[in-house]
Amino acid sequence: MAKDKVRIGVVGVGGMGAAHCNCAQRVEEVALAAVADIDGARAREVGEQFGVPWFSSHEELIGARLVDAITIATPHYFHPPIAIDAFRAGLHVLSEKPIGVQIGEAEKVVKAARESGKVFSVMFQRRTEPAVRKARELVEAGVLGEVRRTALISPTFRSQVYYDSGGWRATWAGEGGGVLMNQAPHNIDVFVLLGGMPRRVRGWCKTLLHQIEVEDHAEAVLEYENGATGYFYVSTCEPGPGDIIQVFGDRGKLQLVDGKLSVSVYEPSVGEFSRTNTAMWGAPQRKDLELELPQAESGHHVVMRNFARAILYGEELLSPGEEGLQSLELANAIMLSSYRGRPVDIPISRQGFDRMIKKLCACSSYKPSEATQTKRETDPRLAR
Repeated sequence: MAKDKVRIGVVGVGGMGAAHCNCAQRVEEVALAAVADIDGARAREVGEQFGVPWFSSHEELIGARLVDAITIATPHYFHPPIAIDAFRAGLHVLSEKPIGVQIGEAEKVVKAARESGKVFSVMFQRRTEPAVRKARELVEAGVLGEVRRTALISPTFRSQVYYDSGGWRATWAGEGGGVLMNQAPHNIDVFVLLGGMPRRVRGWCKTLLHQIEVEDHAEAVLEYENGATGYFYVSTCEPGPGDIIQVFGDRGKLQLVDGKLSVSVYEPSVGEFSRTNTAMWGAPQRKDLELELPQAESGHHVVMRNFARAILYGEELLSPGEEGLQSLELANAIMLSSYRGRPVDIPISRQGFDRMIKKLCACSSYKPSEATQTKRETDPRLAR
């Protein structure tokens, strides 16, 4: 490793992997050193574009000993085995979300990371947004008090052409799920950071709009350890606006609506006012906080820079890999509850979820050996 550079190899150079390559060009602490993809022609194309060695497998890239760390941007099922191979080879890992399809497999990645002593981060770039940073600060400071209710509403539209862009997309064997595995994890991550993990979930997953075999719509009701409740809705059938995260606590309410943060606090707390109030139509006084958001960059390159600085200087991670377990467990719980038709407790049965996925994959239309007309295009919102 150069004194002030982390040599990074990008594994999987489709749309998202190409974005990782571009990110590396923006981060002074990083040097893009190699790329790999099972599509050798694509690996060569991207390698020549960026002037770095290219390989047709992650094993070849790791074995070449050209890198200090890798980023993983392959289809979801490959995230755990690639990460584990990298940790065993003494490399640091930055994984795209989710860190796995199955919570049990993801836990193996976390175990391998701990045993290796290497840095493990997950690409949850929403954590870098100034509004999210401020929301976390207020929640961690106890401004809201004990949580009483949560809500997540996350419309993230996709058309049929998106799903048709790759044979692995929207299939059980190729992707392991739909909106819960692909589009929603970023918002689920923020939702869990601010509202905490529920202890019980009743979920409903449906395919409403698209010709796909996985869910494009998921809803759930949530129950927390203290009796608080929550509502959960994610969909690729509905265009924005209307992206909402709400956390109501005994002392205040936080709302993150289409990226804009507002926070109100109650004086006295709702519980205290209810116990002590003597006025028939009384209500606690509400104060809307004037918020000063931190001056900070946001985006994928910020997570990559933080990852590199954690390796070089021990900087605290913005998005530790092990925290990818929480959003994944909630997604898995909603899927398992829908499949079983009844509530499930968290933590869920690892064996039960694995059995479900195995059955769904057995009837999946995805056949990895069959050639498909794949469009490997980077989302223009990520290419800026």
